[in-house]
Amino acid sequence: MRLKDKVAIITGGARGIGKKISQTFLKEGASVYIFDVNQEEGARTVSAFKPAYDDKVNFFKVDITDEKSVKQSIEKIIKDEGRIDILVNNAGITRDNLILRMSLEDWKKVIDINLTGAFICSKHTVKYMVKNRSGKIINISSIVGVHGNAGQSNYSSSKAGIIGLTKTLARELAGRNILVNAIAPGYIETEMTKKLSDKIKEKLMEQIPTGRLGSVDDVAKAALFLASDDSNYITGTVINLDGGMGI
Repeated sequence: MRLKDKVAIITGGARGIGKKISQTFLKEGASVYIFDVNQEEGARTVSAFKPAYDDKVNFFKVDITDEKSVKQSIEKIIKDEGRIDILVNNAGITRDNLILRMSLEDWKKVIDINLTGAFICSKHTVKYMVKNRSGKIINISSIVGVHGNAGQSNYSSSKAGIIGLTKTLARELAGRNILVNAIAPGYIETEMTKKLSDKIKEKLMEQIPTGRLGSVDDVAKAALFLASDDSNYITGTVINLDGGMGI
């Protein structure tokens, strides 16, 4: 098992990409703490995982923009486990619109959850990683944070910010044996992409050299690689998981 006895926090881990990362880490021996604001989804996910993983999986209802809530949740994990080895900053939302129609509220909401939330979770987890002189932080960015995308100025900016945060923390923390990397997924098969029309999907396929959308499993395997000892000489890197869109 590649993550045997490791303790991991996964934000937004109740569904989609985060849920698959949680399941993958559990299969590889980690104890997983899912942070999610959705109580119903979180309880459902943990109930699904419990038969196979029992006390290895736990759910905390956490608003990652609420620093006090994040701090208290992390302190409880430290009290119970004594350490945190892996943090996956995955939680994120979209509020798409052209800039002339985008409200300031929608701009701030996306930046707050996608970027500020990652900052808060990193800040309060790093404190304990520094003490242990060991840790892995994996930030889920997006290909639109690399190349931009019309109608997503808030989302693109938040994901570009995640890349800047990743590279800066990598420089700050490498000396303490804490490695920080990012994954920038392209179009992944999720509930969101299932709603796209066939016409839009056809246009997407024309942009993807591999000729298919990515899967949540593709992202989870990349996260596993970065969380495991296989990536112990990698930090400050952004993996473009996009089927070649960025070529």
